Amino acid sequence: MEDEIKKLLQECTGFQWDAGNKDKNWLKHQVANSECEQIFFNKPFLVYHDTRHSDAEHRFYALGQTDLGRKLFVVFTIRNKQIRIISARDMSKKEREIYRKML
Repeated sequence: MEDEIKKLLQECTGFQWDAGNKDKNWLKHQVANSECEQIFFNKPFLVYHDTRHSDAEHRFYALGQTDLGRKLFVVFTIRNKQIRIISARDMSKKEREIYRKML
């Protein structure tokens, strides 16, 4: 499944930021939009299908790091070949341990 998701991501042409999601992560978790985008280009990048929250549309979650090494947990969907960030926050302790094992 992870390979299918990575193929979908390779077909994406950019990110979708609009009034519904452009300020939300900064206000809730002090995560800038540019930081959300950076994790998709840095290694390691772990991405999984979020089957529990994929009722109306396919949702995914990712563990990754920003250019400055900030470790983020990001929930996103893909709409019209664009990545739409739903939520972004710092990784929890458990998520950091999972991520660290991939280094």
